[in-house]
Amino acid sequence: MQTSASPQISTSPEKAAFEARLRSIGAARYHDKHPFHRMLHGGACSMTQVRAWVINRYYYQSRIPMKDAALLSRCENPRLRRIWRSRIEDHDGGLAEGGGIRRWLRLAEAVGLDPDYVASTRGVLPGTRFAVDAYVHFVREKTLLEAVASSLTELFAPAIHENRIAGLLKHYAFADDAALSYFRQRLNEAPQDVAFGLAHVLDHADTLEKQDAAAAALTFKTDVLWSQLDTLHSAYVAPARIPPGGWDGREGVTGEIDDQPLQGAAE
Repeated sequence: MQTSASPQISTSPEKAAFEARLRSIGAARYHDKHPFHRMLHGGACSMTQVRAWVINRYYYQSRIPMKDAALLSRCENPRLRRIWRSRIEDHDGGLAEGGGIRRWLRLAEAVGLDPDYVASTRGVLPGTRFAVDAYVHFVREKTLLEAVASSLTELFAPAIHENRIAGLLKHYAFADDAALSYFRQRLNEAPQDVAFGLAHVLDHADTLEKQDAAAAALTFKTDVLWSQLDTLHSAYVAPARIPPGGWDGREGVTGEIDDQPLQGAAE
């Protein structure tokens, strides 16, 4: 398994200082610190809460290749396009098999959800849609530097994947190698993405103004990730108030349904 440390690639004091600034954003704001993740990794989530996370996180996973395609559509640099398009392939896979999206649907099946239901995105919380769609719009509309910088939450992802694998395996009966293949594969894919994205930002953010913009883009992305967990926690943990259109805890479930009804599910 890969370690959680990502490569240090700075080559000058100026770049080293800027890299430290970027890393400090993750140290302060990355969503591994959110209470919902601590519940999930510690085995405190009910199966309804786990399923709600799988359903809502799928919406984010499904929009990542769309976000990357938006970046590529504006990119005039062939080298950047060649390197970046591997991200789309990592998520979408080939025509018949593979890819992060299919691996996520394998997780959905393992937790007792109909993969077709999850892929339909019915039941995704309005707050999830708003946050994820805002990220796609951000990448489509901002500068390429800001778009690339927003991806640098990948700097902090290996540790959360490692903790998630360990926590799910320890606490949940559904967890096995097949169910958790998405996270294991990201441990293999992410280091190359991180190295390129970080180097690109450090090379191209060559003024204080550009560094400020890149740091703001990374901050925005941490807000997107945090907001997704906030809306999930509000709907399914406390106050457990599901907004209109949110998953009711029953639709699309193929496994056992939790006995305790969800507040707001029938309202």
